[in-house]
Amino acid sequence: MLQQTQVATVRPYYERFLQRFPDVRTLAAAAVDEVLHLWSGLGYYARARNLHRAAGLICAEHGGELPRSFAALARLPGIGRSTAGAILALSSGERFPILDGNVRRVLARYFGVVDGRATGAGAQRLWELSGRCTPVRRVADYTQAIMDLGATLCVRSRPLCAACPLAAGCCARRTGRQHELPASRSAPARRTRSVFMVVALDESGSVLLERRPESGVWGGLWCLPEFDTVSAARAFIRHALVTGAAEPQPLGAVEHAFTHFKLIISPLLVHCAGAAAVMEAGACLWYNVRAPARIGLPAPITALLERLERGSIPDAPVGRA
Repeated sequence: MLQQTQVATVRPYYERFLQRFPDVRTLAAAAVDEVLHLWSGLGYYARARNLHRAAGLICAEHGGELPRSFAALARLPGIGRSTAGAILALSSGERFPILDGNVRRVLARYFGVVDGRATGAGAQRLWELSGRCTPVRRVADYTQAIMDLGATLCVRSRPLCAACPLAAGCCARRTGRQHELPASRSAPARRTRSVFMVVALDESGSVLLERRPESGVWGGLWCLPEFDTVSAARAFIRHALVTGAAEPQPLGAVEHAFTHFKLIISPLLVHCAGAAAVMEAGACLWYNVRAPARIGLPAPITALLERLERGSIPDAPVGRA
């Protein structure tokens, strides 16, 4: 959870997650929809899918115990070189270097590695430095300490150099380049993407949802049917839903910011009697907003469905067949 999210945001999610999944066998036995449900709002949903898959492999191939070898750990979904090393260093004191974002920042500033994030050569240099700095004894203490140093003092902006125990030897502080190191990859200009989503309500007040592909935005979550153009959305309404002659009703646009782009959702509300076309089994469901199923939903879709539940989205126009 902490790989892409701050501690303050993670804490309530972590507590709820452990309450529902207190051990690896419980997690492995759960449906992926319930795992994604408890992850909804944290973003980067591949992390949740990898965690669930890893739990299954740990139970199936390792007797429900986390493997103790670096190679076996690194083969688990979602665990790479740094995470595998951190697990072994912290749990059993084995000497493995790590290079998470905090450690990368500390090493890049202390040793003056300019391209520590921008190039493969820079990353390799930081791995070498991490290996050199990792001690033979008290490995767990050192590993926790360097991560905490980056998280609390050597932070991305406004580093607290005056309180840093490494300040005397730090290249970035000596040359006044704390805010330049490590150099960031040049970020592309944030683009805007506009989509249309169909809010199809059946006679019971349930709304049609589709499962998104595992790859891409909101991978594996349930979402309203999405289309690039209004004509494609209207074609779906005509051919896949039993609606009568009523025209879909545009609702207020919903905006959602991702790391690299902004998504503008234009919802189209349509009242229907159900689905007319045969859809792929397991790829769609009718979601009862008053008795919601425990499934993974993107944050803006959750907000839209809550508006439905509160009745703040208007009913179908009166007198139109």
